[in-house]
Amino acid sequence: MTDKQALEALGKVMEPDLGGDLVSLHMIRDVAVKGDRVTLTVVLTTPACPYKADLEKEVREQLTRAGAKQVVVHFDAEVPPARPVADKVAIPGVKNTIAVASGKGGVGKTTVAVNLSIALNRLGCKVGLLDADVYGPNVPMMLGVSGQPRAGADNRIEPLEAYGLRVMSMGFLNAGDKPLIWRGPMLHSVIQQFLRNVAWGDLDYLIIDLPPGTGDVQLTLIQTVPLAGAVVVTTPSDVSLEDARKAITMFQQVKVDLLGLVENMSYFICPHCSKRTDVFSHGSGEKTARQFDIPFLGYVPLDAEVRVGGDSGAPVTVRGPESPHAQAFYEIAGKVAARQSFLNIKGAAGPVVTIRD
Repeated sequence: MTDKQALEALGKVMEPDLGGDLVSLHMIRDVAVKGDRVTLTVVLTTPACPYKADLEKEVREQLTRAGAKQVVVHFDAEVPPARPVADKVAIPGVKNTIAVASGKGGVGKTTVAVNLSIALNRLGCKVGLLDADVYGPNVPMMLGVSGQPRAGADNRIEPLEAYGLRVMSMGFLNAGDKPLIWRGPMLHSVIQQFLRNVAWGDLDYLIIDLPPGTGDVQLTLIQTVPLAGAVVVTTPSDVSLEDARKAITMFQQVKVDLLGLVENMSYFICPHCSKRTDVFSHGSGEKTARQFDIPFLGYVPLDAEVRVGGDSGAPVTVRGPESPHAQAFYEIAGKVAARQSFLNIKGAAGPVVTIRD
C-alpha cells in the first residue's frame, strides 16, 4: 500500500457537519504507511466531537478496502477560536464564550449550564463557568463549592475550581441569604470585572450562565465581549416558549450565533411503572427551533436525580456519559461543541496533511 492510496482512501471519509472529506478539511496528520500497516492521526475540531466513533469506523473501513491489513488511528483535537468581532476584545486565553440563556426563570437554565460545562470537561475540553446571574447566583450550590476568591500575583482574581471547571460567581462574594440590591451601572461594573479581571487561563469554552430575560447583564455581555454563540433553554409549555422566542430574537437582532435550543423538563418517566407523562407538553421546543431555523439540541427529561444532583452539589454529569441520568446532557454538549466548531471554521483553512517517513 502506498501513501497516495492511503490518502485517496481517507479522502472518502466525510465529516458530517463541515461538508467535506477529512483530507480536504485538513483533519488528517502523520500518515505512516509501512507495508500493509497504516498509522494516522485524526485531528478533531473539539474533544467533545459526537462523531468520533463513526469517523474511526469509517476510516478503518476505507483503509481496509484499499488494502490495509492493520490500521492504527490516533485522535487529537484543536478547538478553533471564535471569529474576531469588530470593536470587541476577546478574553485572553479563552477561545469561545458561550452564553446559556432563557426568556424566563424556572426553566432549568442553570442546571443546563452546569451540566453542559461538566460534560464538556469530562469529554476532554478545558472549560470555565461564569455565573452571571448576579441576583440569583445558584452555581456555587449546584457545584458544591464555596469560599472567597483570592487575588493572584498580577492582582487578577483567581477563580475557584470544582469538577475540573474554573468557576466565578457573585455567590462567592455575597454568600448567604443577603439579597443584592444593585442598579444597572453596578451590574455593568461587576460583569466587566468577572470577564476582564479574572484569571481564566487557557480555555476552550467559557460557559456563561446568564440571568433570565433580556436585561442589563445580557446587553453588557453582548456589548463587551465577542460572544461565540448562545444556547437558549426552555420548557415545552406555551408560557415558557413565549419568553424563549424573545430571547432567540434578541440574539438574532444583536447578531450572536444561536447554537440551538434545549427543551428541558420535556417528559417524566415514572420510576415505578415506567409510564411516560408529558407534564409540560412535549415537542414544542423542537417546533420552535424549526420556526426560527436554529438547531434543536435535544430533550432533557424531568428527572429527580437531576434535581438531587443540583441540590447536593453533585451534578448528574459527574457520573459520566454512561449514566442514564446524564446522557441527555452529554449528547447536548457534543452538539454544542460541534456546532460552535462549524461556525468558527466555516471558510477557514486548517492545518496541512503531513506524511511520516
